[in-house]
Amino acid sequence: MPQREVVTAEHREAFVVRTDGHPQSHVDLADPTRLVFDYVRRTGDVVDALDPPGAPLRALHVGGAGLTLPRYVAATRPGSTQVVLEPDEELTTLVRDRLPLPRRSGIRVRPVDGASGIRAVRDAWARLVVVDAYDAGVVPEDLLSPGFAAQVARVLDPAGVAVLNLADRAPFRRTRDAVARWRATGLRVVVSAEPATLRGRREGNLLVVAGTRPPEEALRRSAATSAAPYRVLGEREVSDTLGGGR
Repeated sequence: MPQREVVTAEHREAFVVRTDGHPQSHVDLADPTRLVFDYVRRTGDVVDALDPPGAPLRALHVGGAGLTLPRYVAATRPGSTQVVLEPDEELTTLVRDRLPLPRRSGIRVRPVDGASGIRAVRDAWARLVVVDAYDAGVVPEDLLSPGFAAQVARVLDPAGVAVLNLADRAPFRRTRDAVARWRATGLRVVVSAEPATLRGRREGNLLVVAGTRPPEEALRRSAATSAAPYRVLGEREVSDTLGGGR
C-alpha cells in the first residue's frame, strides 16, 4: 500500500503532500495563490490568461493530490465550479482532514479515475481542463491515449483550454506523441518548459496547452516576467521541436 503523508514545509501553514516519500503537492493554507512548484506556477499562468480575467469558470481537474490548483482557481476566480477526478480516496480523506478546503469553495472531488470520470462530464462544460495525474511517477497510459484526448476536446467549451503536465526528457517521445494526439482532435497546441529541459540537459515538466485559441501571447508575457523564467513554444515551434509523434 502507498504511504501517504502531509508534512509541514517552510512555515506552519505550508505543507507538502507526499506519497511513498515523493512530493505530490505543496499547499499554503495562508496564501492559496502561492504556487511553489515550477510547473504548477506555469499552470497558474494559464489560468490567469483565460478571458475575462478573474471571472468564475468551470474547471475539470484529472488528478487531485493536495488540490493546490483548485484552491488557486477558487482564490483567484471566486464563484468557480470545479470537479476533481481523484481515485485515491485515502489520499483525498487525508488532505481534507489535514488541509481543509475553504467553505463554499466550489470544489467537488469524485473518487474515480480520469479516463472513466471524464465520460460523465457533459459536452462543452469546461472552460479549463487540467490533466496532472501520476501513478508510480508516470502519467497513466490511458490518459495519453487518442480516446482520452478526444474526450478532453469534447468537454471543452469553444473558448476552453486544456493543460497536460508531462515529466519528460530529450528526445521527448511521450510529449511528441501527446502533441500529435491532441492535435488530431482539432485543437491547436503550444508548449511551455524550462530552457534546460528543452536543451536536453535534464528531465523536466513540459506543459502541453491546447485549445481552439491557446493563450500563447499571454503566456509569453508571463514567462518573461516569471521569477523562474521559462520558454513558450508556439504552434510552429512545437512542430519543429516536438513534431513527429504517433
